[in-house]
Formats: sequence, structure tokens, C-alpha cells
Amino acid sequence: MKVFLALVAAAAMVAFAQPRQPQPPTAGKVAIFKEADLKPGMQATAWTVFQGTEAEPIPIEIIGVMKNAWGPRQNIILGKMGGKAARTNVAGGMSGSPVYIDGKLVGAVALRLSVFSPDAICGITPIESMLEINEIDQSRPADPKVPGTAVRASAQGGLLEQAAGAGATMVPIDTPVTLSGFSESTLREFGGMFQQMGLKPAQGGATGALLSPRPVSGWQNSLKPGEAVAGILVSGDMSMTGLGTVSYNDGKRVLAFGHPFFNLGPINMPMSKGEILMVLSSAFQPNKIGNATEIVGALRQDRHSGIMGLLGEAAEMIPVNVTMVSHAGVKPTEKKLNFNVFVHQKWTPFLMMVTLFNSIEGMNDHGENLTYKVRGNVQFADGSKISAVTMQAPSEAPVPPTMALATWWGEKFNKLFMNAVDTPKLNAVDLVVDLIPERRSAQIEQAWVASNEVEAGGEVPVRVFLRPFRGPRIERELKVRIPANMPKGDHRIVVSDADSLNRMQALATSNNRFLDISQTVSLLNQERSNTRVYVSLVEQKPTVYSEDKMLPSLPASVLNVMQSARTGNKMLVSMPETAVEQASADVDYAVSGSYALRVTVK
Repeated sequence: MKVFLALVAAAAMVAFAQPRQPQPPTAGKVAIFKEADLKPGMQATAWTVFQGTEAEPIPIEIIGVMKNAWGPRQNIILGKMGGKAARTNVAGGMSGSPVYIDGKLVGAVALRLSVFSPDAICGITPIESMLEINEIDQSRPADPKVPGTAVRASAQGGLLEQAAGAGATMVPIDTPVTLSGFSESTLREFGGMFQQMGLKPAQGGATGALLSPRPVSGWQNSLKPGEAVAGILVSGDMSMTGLGTVSYNDGKRVLAFGHPFFNLGPINMPMSKGEILMVLSSAFQPNKIGNATEIVGALRQDRHSGIMGLLGEAAEMIPVNVTMVSHAGVKPTEKKLNFNVFVHQKWTPFLMMVTLFNSIEGMNDHGENLTYKVRGNVQFADGSKISAVTMQAPSEAPVPPTMALATWWGEKFNKLFMNAVDTPKLNAVDLVVDLIPERRSAQIEQAWVASNEVEAGGEVPVRVFLRPFRGPRIERELKVRIPANMPKGDHRIVVSDADSLNRMQALATSNNRFLDISQTVSLLNQERSNTRVYVSLVEQKPTVYSEDKMLPSLPASVLNVMQSARTGNKMLVSMPETAVEQASADVDYAVSGSYALRVTVK
């Protein structure tokens, strides 16, 4: 019995002597460790995920506080990370890892110092700064990370990286943008744009739970401090997510990153849980590699000191359905892709461009000497829609057909989302892309009329000849009606491609910044398709463009009345000639060029 009691006592003493393992933080209110109480040498603990979904502790030694390091009255706490982080270094995806002293929250790991330093030196954003993020703040930062400002971001980012390499400046930890379902060629073409904005593209994965932007059941128990969190740019058959770490969760409001994601200000972006596959150790560019898993809420703010989201809330996305039709075999074969796109003025057009490019590049028969025909429909919440058709064939142009198509598609959304009057509300986007295994381009070579003398009020048959890349000439016959009131004398009949007519209207309306969404939709629907050949009658009378309307052959008296009645917000643009489209014919080739005929009205 004495021996047994001695063994029990010895075991108890051993257990007492062993250091107590810290417990992972949980959601709920937490005590705050005041920045003013920090002292060099204090021992802290950060929490982050190295593999899976469970956060692990990282010992941190507080070095001190860098005063005004990130702006006026914006201090940064300097720390040295130990444990696993000493080997991995301060990795992308650790942004937001919460730091505690004696169970009180100090802040979030958010910055790094130097690139090749053997020490894992991190910058910690004080939690007081992060708690200032207010849900109802609608102010917009002046320097957001958006595709349209990539050049400026590149210059700033380059200077910061050089300074960091010299060991002089704290810079935000890179945010890994994980791309799933994206081809290597897409990463190569667009990866530079992400890097210029301070975002590191990396291949990863995502689950089927991201197909819906609605929070999954059980969201109430999600995103504990130290766990992985992701903002969703694209979800579905291809996904694009920004990965970081949860800093704070009071049961409803979630704070993360400790630095901006895109610095967009108020946003409406799906927020998901994540799992980490591994942390790639590197003295130069360490990164977490992981997957976004289930949507559990919505991000509402993207600010200088972090991002803020609300659990259980939904962020609307634009559902996109793409049908790829391959004509390489005996029978056409289809491949359907379904995904959702983040709604934002600058990001939506860019994401539409990237996803179309990737949809094409991911086809097995994608390659040289293929022609791509795209038919797109954009459905609006009010029932209106945009329908567009175009074709891109290989050419000697420096831009490949897939990139030209992606740019054409992205520009449609750029015109919608850059609207100065209102924000478009889209219900769905549908695309059909035909991959045709030949070079289907045709140049307008010649046009012909039986007689150059015509009568007012009659019809003139015009024969059009097009030269394809290979094969016999293509011939079409179209009829031009000569108006009964057309003055006698010389006039022109112009046979042209779509670009010639679209360019004229685009130039006339480009300076009108006050078109609303319905007028913009009307203008986009007026754009001609490059698979058709057009015949127009040119008159020596001015054309006036007012908002989305073209007013051909306008009398001078009517123009004067319109000029006097217009307001400062409504511009009238006139051109000296009127080209009235008379007829068009589908050629099912990418048509280019123009040809003019002179006729005399007797």
C-alpha cells in the first residue's frame, strides 16, 4: 500500500511539474491586453493552423512597440515567433493569427520584416485598431487594390518589397489567393496582375459547399480565433479565394487579417471556413496552401487594420453558366461549367474576363487554328437582358484569340459596373462557346451594283464578295432602299464589318457619363456582331447621338431646338454624315474590312 501511494504521489509530482498546454481560443467576448502595458521580453502565444482545421500555439517574444510605424498614431507591435513558425517563417495566410498574453488578446499577426532574415520577425496589429472597424462605415479608401490600379500598386509594392529585402520596412504579409480549377496558362497570363496588387496566386482546392453563396447549417460554431478564413471571389466549378486567419469572434462579428484584403471599404463578399494542407517553409516566400470549405457568413468591411464579417449572413453573387461546345469530333460534345462571381464595380469585370479565358483554356481541344464563337446573355433583375455574339479567329495580331475574347467579354461588364448613375443588379449570366477546328475569318474584298445610277424610292441589289482565310470566295446579296426624298446627286453605299459601325457610335457616346443602366443596356444591345456583313447608305446630313438614341438625318431646325432644351447632364454629339444601316447578312465568319460604292440618284 505504501509503495502504491508513493507511486501515485510521484506521478502527481511529474504531472504538476510539466507545463500546462495552452487551450485553443474560443468564440465570445475576450479581455483586451492594452498596448500601453506591453514590455519588451514579455512572452505571448499566437494561434494559427499549420495543417487541417485546428489552430496550434506559436510562442512569441515581444520585442517592443514601433510608434507610428503604419501611419499617424498607428503603432505596430514587434515580435519574434518561435515553435513551428521559426522554421516556416512568417507565412502568407498567417495574417490575422491572434496573439494573447495571459489569456488577454493583444492583436493579430499581420506584417513581416525583411525577406531573407533567419528570424521570424512579425508585426502585430493592436486589437484596439481592429475593433475600430465599424459595420456601418460607408467611406471608401483612396487606394484600393483593384485591377484598374494595378500599375500604381506595382510601383508602390515594388518599393516596399525592396525596402523589406533591405530589412528596413514592415510590409503586410502576402495574402495567398488560392485558385482551384484554373489552368496553368491562366495563372501565367493573370498571375502578374495579382502580384502587382500584393496578392500571391497559388493553386489549391475548394469543396462543393461553395456552389451556393448561402451559409451552411452549423455556421454558429464556425471561425474560432486562430482558424483559417477565406474571402470568396469565385466559387463553383472554378474558385478563387483569399486566405487568412481569424483574429476575433464575438459570436456574430468576425475580425481577421490585421491588414487590408483589397482595401475596398464596404464590401459584400461571401466568407468561408478553410482547411490548411501544409505550410511551405521558405526564407523568401513562405505560404500556407489550403482549401476554402464552407460558406458561413459574409464579409462587410475591408479596412486598413483588417477585414470584418458577420456570421450567418449571405452575400449575393452572380451565377454564371458556361457551355463549351467542341466541334472536333463527328458530333458536337458539350462541357458545362457553373460558378458564381463576386459583385464589385472593379472586380466583377475582371473576374468575368478571367473565368471566360480559363473556361476556354481548360478544354482538351483548345489549341492553334481554332475559331471561337461566343453567344452571351446577361439577365437583369428587372427582366431586361443583354444579348451579344462575337467570333474570334487566329490572326497575326499580337493578342491571342482567347485573350481578345476575354477582353471583349470583360468590357461589357466594365461598361455596366462603371455606370455613374446606378449599380446593375444581375440575376444570371449564360454563355455558349463554340470551338470550331478551323480558321473562320473573312475579309470584305469587293462589292458590286448592276448600275451606278439609281432612282429615289427604289431598291438596289448589292452583291458582296468576301475572301476567307482558305477556300472559295463567299458571296452575299443584300438590298438597299433609296429613300423617296433623297436628293439627286452622288451618294455612297458602304459595305462594312461590325467594328466600323460600332466604333462610330462608341466614339459619339464615350463622353456621356450620365447614361443610366437601362440606357447602357440599350447601347450594348445595339452593338453589331462581327459574324455579319452590313450595308449602309451614307447621306450628307448630320447624325445626332443623344443618350442611347441615334437620330439620323436630323434637320438643322430640330437640332437647334434640342441644343437649346438640353441640360448640363445631357450631351448631344453630332457627326457630319449619316450612315443608315439598310441590311445585313450572317456569314458565320469573323468579318473584317469595308468597301465603298458610289451611286448617283437621278
